[in-house]
Amino acid sequence: MKLKILAFGITKDILGGAEKEIELTDEITVKDLKTKLESEFSELKRLRSYFIAVDDEYAEDNQVIISTNEVAIIPPVSGG
Repeated sequence: MKLKILAFGITKDILGGAEKEIELTDEITVKDLKTKLESEFSELKRLRSYFIAVDDEYAEDNQVIISTNEVAIIPPVSGG
């Protein structure tokens, strides 16, 4: 299955664009997706933290992702 991932902020730079499509063999959990992304884009490991959102909601590591989900990588944010 193909999964489109949206990237924002620094994660856009790390992935090389605002959107990245990856090929998956089956359903995947958020934790598995993070592991896959970190193996392909090792700079993600250097971030203090980042979140995965699925269909506009922050996702827990055990949430299953399917090809019809909208997935986004949310980088750490700072405010003031």
